[in-house]
Amino acid sequence: MLAPAPGSTGADGAAAACRRLFEETTRGAREEAGSDATAAATVHLADTAYAAQHPDPADPGAVHGVLDTLVRRLGDDPNPDPAPQRPAAWQMTPADIAADLDVVGLETLVETWARTVAEDWSRAARS
Repeated sequence: MLAPAPGSTGADGAAAACRRLFEETTRGAREEAGSDATAAATVHLADTAYAAQHPDPADPGAVHGVLDTLVRRLGDDPNPDPAPQRPAAWQMTPADIAADLDVVGLETLVETWARTVAEDWSRAARS
């Protein structure tokens, strides 16, 4: 399978550069996930947050399941009742994680990102 051209979007609706940055940022945790439960949990949460920001365009209802998983994983209920359309803007993205990774741990950054994604969806539903 050919990779999407630079600037194009993949099957998940993400720009190729965004997907590569996400993969690069989480690579270390992915390599450790088999032997480190904390790394495995961080990867799972990161994957869920990424999926919530890049819902499957072929299945508009899939975002409900992703958000349910996100809320359960966070252990609280920000009540992210998805709006018919995704949020107009994201407060935090994988680029923010990559930018702060040298001063803040990946686990903390991913949890903050996941909470922010849930809040973005919740805010979009209220507007």
